[in-house]
This record gives sequence, C-alpha cells and structure tokens, in this order.
Amino acid sequence: MLAELTGTTDPVLRSLARQLAGRIMVDVARTGRADRGGIGRLRRARAADGGDLDLDASIEPLADSRAAGEPPSLDDLWVRKWGRPMTALCLVVDRSGSMAGQRLATMAVAAAAVAFRQGDDDYSVISFARDAVVVKAQGEHRPVERVVDDVLSLRGHGVTDLALALQAARRQLERSNASHKVTIVLSDGRATAGNDPLGQARHLDTVHVLAPSGDAEEAILLARAGNGSCVEITVPTDAPAAIAALLA
Repeated sequence: MLAELTGTTDPVLRSLARQLAGRIMVDVARTGRADRGGIGRLRRARAADGGDLDLDASIEPLADSRAAGEPPSLDDLWVRKWGRPMTALCLVVDRSGSMAGQRLATMAVAAAAVAFRQGDDDYSVISFARDAVVVKAQGEHRPVERVVDDVLSLRGHGVTDLALALQAARRQLERSNASHKVTIVLSDGRATAGNDPLGQARHLDTVHVLAPSGDAEEAILLARAGNGSCVEITVPTDAPAAIAALLA
C-alpha cells in the first residue's frame, strides 16, 4: 500500500509515503542480509600477508639471500592462501507496463538487499523499459536509503527492451575489477522490443533471474542462457532470501 502511495498526486502524501516505505523496505532487506559468498580458491600473495610459503615462486629470492648471507625480505617471498573471489553485482529491474504497489515494493527491497549484501560500492542498479536508466552506477557511493528512494520514484511505461538492459549491465560491470560479475534481473524475462535478450545474456558472466511466481517460463530460459538460475518470488519480502540463495 505504501509503495502504491509513492505515486500519488498529493506531494505531501507522496513524500511521506516514500520516506516510510523506504525505511520499511531497508529494514526488510537488512533482516535478510547474508555474508558474501563465493567458492574458496588458492591465490598467491606476498609473504607479509601470511600463508603457506610457495617454494616454487620464492626459490630465487631465497637463493639470493642465502648467497648474500642475509635473511630474505618478506616483500620478496610469495605464499599461497585461501581466499574468496570478489563479486560485482548489477541489479536490473523491469519498469515496463504497470507498476503496481507490490511490484514496486519488490524492486525496492531487492535493491536494498543487493546494497546490504555487497557492503561496498561495487554494485549497480539499472531500470529498463524501452530505454535503460542507471539508478546507481558501479563504483558510485550512494547511501542505500537514497538508492531505495530512487527506485520508489520509478514509474512504469512502455515496452520491454531486455537486450538493451543487459547491454547496459555489461557496461556497468566492465567498470569493476572483481573476478566474478553477476547480473540479477527482476523480470518475467519477456521482451517486447529490441534484439534477442538470450544472445546478450550469453555475453555476461552470470545472469540470475528473480521472476514472479507462476510466470517464469521465459525467465528460466534467460537464466539458462546466462549460466545462472531462476528463483520465483511471491511477495516483496521473498527478495532478500532469493538473492542470498542465488549468490550462495
């Protein structure tokens, strides 16, 4: 109901509804917050960072220090240690057609959940219909409350150019140095304009889809094309857990 009121013509009521809705949605996303996941893997680091000595990589500086009769410098030695890959996220939300209160609320909760999960600025939010609009850019510092407020100001209209949205996501993720780049699409996956979105999905590292319950047939195909998964959601409060499951 609050999400619906954010579009009222009364400016005072609209402002109050956005403030209250934003607080509630941020709280919902915060309760669903999860640690950032990722598959652990061995990586090489300087000995000063700690870890198990990598003899193959350190044999030359060890020999040089022995010949000089001096202890080796930690800056010259290498170790192997376990670490989790960094993950960059881009949330893509479909604002085409009618923006009912529940749909708008789901978008806002999803944006907050992504922001809280990242815990840094390496995420972006894009809304799309006929065009693609960057709500929050990759690497841009924005308080989560501001991001949620901008999402709540979105109004639905026009056709659905999903391929264009995925192109925009790719451009945003290219700005990140993360080793793993994930696109999360909040949509039924049904394109009504533009090029084939499945072809664009194949150019991205991973594409996951959050689809409305009972209307996920094309969303599943999109996720498969992007080497990702599709999770169906029924109510806005499903979004944080769904995002956590996709990124686990």
